[in-house]
Amino acid sequence: MSLAHGPDEGVCASRGCENPATIVIAWHNPANPRKRTKEWFSCDDHEESFMNYLTYRAFPYEIRPYTTPKPLS
Repeated sequence: MSLAHGPDEGVCASRGCENPATIVIAWHNPANPRKRTKEWFSCDDHEESFMNYLTYRAFPYEIRPYTTPKPLS
């Protein structure tokens, strides 16, 4: 088991999960002046827990389907 996966691996970001990602959750902390958007990859099993985390903290987020990155030519 790997401790962390990179974005090109397409694996769920939940700790210990090895399932393939099905969605990308893009979010940001409005209190952070840098306005940096972060992305979490999620499988179907962990989508609700990620959204609950962000909703509880009132962090805005949007969800889009995960697509496999295209290789650089």
